[in-house]
Amino acid sequence: MKFEQAFEAFMTSQIAAETNGRRRERLERELGHGELEFLRCVWYPAVGHFDHLYPEWEVRDFANGYRYLDFAFRPGDAKGVIEIQGYSSHARDLDLWRFKDLCLRHCHLALDGWLVMPIAYPSIVESPKQCQQLILSIIGKFISSNVPNSLSWLESETVRFARRQLRPFSPSDLSSHLQVSTRHARTVLHHLCEKQLLVVSRGQERARMYRLNL
Repeated sequence: MKFEQAFEAFMTSQIAAETNGRRRERLERELGHGELEFLRCVWYPAVGHFDHLYPEWEVRDFANGYRYLDFAFRPGDAKGVIEIQGYSSHARDLDLWRFKDLCLRHCHLALDGWLVMPIAYPSIVESPKQCQQLILSIIGKFISSNVPNSLSWLESETVRFARRQLRPFSPSDLSSHLQVSTRHARTVLHHLCEKQLLVVSRGQERARMYRLNL
């Protein structure tokens, strides 16, 4: 499904299901440019759906008021936060009070058990692939991501392992994770490259590093 169709269906379902008038009103205003570009360039290409993702998620702060998260990721009891940080509003033009409030906001979320991932808007524009890897990593923290049914157990776990990594990994890294020989790990990696699920990041012959094929 094209992004525009998937996004329209996603927002329609979010608004229709929302009984909280405050959050519903925020959803009906539509998302900001940075949030929309994050979904278009990062989340949807990497994940392929919007399951468990909630824009404008309402939380109580420690002063008994309300705050709204750009995106909450809530598979089961998981509590992930993705905040889109615009350069002008969060860096260049940020006054002292707002800077302190932003730090306090993140502290309160962390104390309440949320895993917070701030994503800079310039990174969305300039380095979308890197941002996609970050998103797959936060998903890997919470759930066993879906993998093709045709994969063996070792191949499936290798794909999940790759999704959690923030950098290319070596056959020895995988060997340690799977508790198999490095030679066996190389065989698994070779098969996944043939299936176009992984690619060689750098290196030749035996000194290779691997990553997801994004």
